[in-house]
Amino acid sequence: MEKQQEEIIALTEQFVADLFQNDASGHDWWHIHRVRNLAKQMAAEEPGPVNAFVCEMAALLHDVPDDKLVKNAAEGEKRLMDWLNQFSLPKEIQEQILFIVLNLSYKGGTNKVQLDSIEGMLVQDADRLDAIGAIGIARTMAFSGSRGRLIHDPSKKPRESMSYEEYRSGDDTAIMHFYEKLLKLKDTMNTQTGKVFAQRRHEYMETFLEEFYLEWDGLR
Repeated sequence: MEKQQEEIIALTEQFVADLFQNDASGHDWWHIHRVRNLAKQMAAEEPGPVNAFVCEMAALLHDVPDDKLVKNAAEGEKRLMDWLNQFSLPKEIQEQILFIVLNLSYKGGTNKVQLDSIEGMLVQDADRLDAIGAIGIARTMAFSGSRGRLIHDPSKKPRESMSYEEYRSGDDTAIMHFYEKLLKLKDTMNTQTGKVFAQRRHEYMETFLEEFYLEWDGLR
């Protein structure tokens, strides 16, 4: 990686750390840090070349335009564009980063854009891996609490075939979120390394849910 690229990454790291340092929804700086590290680790295991700069920049910036964290998507996209535009990046590099960041989100399963670059697939897998397993469970509880949602309500059932608006409506619980999103993520992995990581984390969540229901019913 060129020295100028290393400097841009260092500045971007600080920008994102400042932006998300006070987040209590599970989308804090440490989430970004884990996604970046996962993407780098998986990149080292994937065959073929990977543009390390594009991969790391997309990982660092992936939550900047997320509509869970900004007032509206346009505001988030402007913040992202303003940040990238201050650097003299080649047009194709900037476009690659933008395309990954703007098309990464799960969006309740309604996002049909396929990330076909290895950099995009790695960052998307890394982001989704951080939503499952032990970390995913902790983040789900943190996010639900930050939005005033219950942990569990047996009268509420997981929703299927939701629109994006319904998915974002908040009419769910932490446990419902497992069935509406988390347990589906294993089968969305793009890379072979992501699939291996996801299988272990998926099994951990299944074990957690088994124990949760036993404790909920006072059987253990």
